Amino acid sequence: MILIGMYDSPFVRRVGIALRLYGIAYDHRAWSAFDDVMKIMAYNPLVRVPTLVLDDGEALIDSAAILDALDEMAGPEHAMMPHNGPPRRAALKTCALASGIADKAVSLAYERHVHERMDPTWIERCAGQITRVMNQLEIARAAQTTPFWHGDTIGHGDVMVSCAVTFMRDALARDMDLSPWQALKRHTDMCEDLPAFREAYMTFKMG
Repeated sequence: MILIGMYDSPFVRRVGIALRLYGIAYDHRAWSAFDDVMKIMAYNPLVRVPTLVLDDGEALIDSAAILDALDEMAGPEHAMMPHNGPPRRAALKTCALASGIADKAVSLAYERHVHERMDPTWIERCAGQITRVMNQLEIARAAQTTPFWHGDTIGHGDVMVSCAVTFMRDALARDMDLSPWQALKRHTDMCEDLPAFREAYMTFKMG
């Protein structure tokens, strides 16, 4: 398998971490969607990352779809997403909220570091969305008594939350104060101390 994309993207990173947690071997091509357009285009016409190229040459796109395929490969006994029912819906909601704030955080980072403009109205809107979701996730995590978000074993929600918070720490330190969300900080610190997280990490480099 080949994972295309740089680990400073929270979405590439969540796939790289899942691959490592599943013990699935892969080659990593740290290609940039800005600097390596033609290379990525050969596998993904959208020129977006992550892209995962399977051993048979099939290219999977979109991190959620890639993780769904990896869960299928791992099988229901080992999948990092519950198979059905309320546990699955709860885990999917955590993933959706965390991926949503990661998307907004990436947009804010691009606004500052790539587009070199800061529209106050748009910045306020994105920051408000992030804050509301972080508040909800903070309450949810603080209420959990299990080591991980939805139980005793790590799941995709744990990974996505940690990737989102770590990206904000790296890329938005000047724009957002993350200190109010201490339960999320503890959760992220715990996850980031795991080998799979340390091995699939790259400091945000724009700016």
